[in-house]
Amino acid sequence: MCDYDNAIFRLATEAEPEDYTGEDGLLYCGSCRQPKEAYFAEGKTLFGRDRHPKECDCQRKQREEREAADREQKHREEVERLKRKGFTDPAMREWTFENDNGKCPQMDYAREYVECWELMKAENHGLILWGSVGTGKSYFAGCIANALMEREISVCMTNFALILNDLAANYKDRNEYISRLCSFPLLILDDFGMERGTEYGLEQVYNVVDSRYRSGKPLIVTTNLTLEELQNPEDTAHARIYDRLTEMCCPVCITGENFRKAKAQAKMERLKTLLNRKESL
Repeated sequence: MCDYDNAIFRLATEAEPEDYTGEDGLLYCGSCRQPKEAYFAEGKTLFGRDRHPKECDCQRKQREEREAADREQKHREEVERLKRKGFTDPAMREWTFENDNGKCPQMDYAREYVECWELMKAENHGLILWGSVGTGKSYFAGCIANALMEREISVCMTNFALILNDLAANYKDRNEYISRLCSFPLLILDDFGMERGTEYGLEQVYNVVDSRYRSGKPLIVTTNLTLEELQNPEDTAHARIYDRLTEMCCPVCITGENFRKAKAQAKMERLKTLLNRKESL
């Protein structure tokens, strides 16, 4: 008998010390009292044996735990791969619903977007997240990205400053680069409107936005531009871009507290406390 055949029957031949043989002649588990063997149908044998291994409750539980651990390991590896691929800044990994400080009144929209992702994808619903500086627009988008990646959905979160640099460095592969951006089920463009407004830059911005539009896949944009500025572009070049965006994406005004200002204020107060403490020594 080969090693594989021996392995088939190993469960039946290698009994644990607490196992015992029941009145029916089968091996039983000493812990759960369930059989570890079962007879073949009457008259049937395999390799001269009249019985085959059978999982007892203990063995089944152990197997299920191993399988669950393997699935979790593979899931974590896949999520890690997606985050390495999808985020341009490692800090974005921390932009999650779990880490939210609760100061953005619109955060429930982000949760609803994730919960309704299949519908958002099917009907190509995007978002324009606009509002004052430091109100949490990027964090809002990052929460969506992280939550979808945890569901093993591929997301790219980048900005046009990086995109334009990459396009300039890959002159011959521009179409391939833009096609790769548009291959992600969700594309997030952070800090839209902050890129240089040269003729070349605007043309490449339009190419990316237009290609995403033609892909029929959702786009999320964060911007410090006002809704009025988006709806009343300054020239034809901007109008082409903004028209595409406003057709693809629903505007959401983010009105959270300016966390950068609050953080700076807290830092200043901390410094004052430390200096006062030093003076009193």
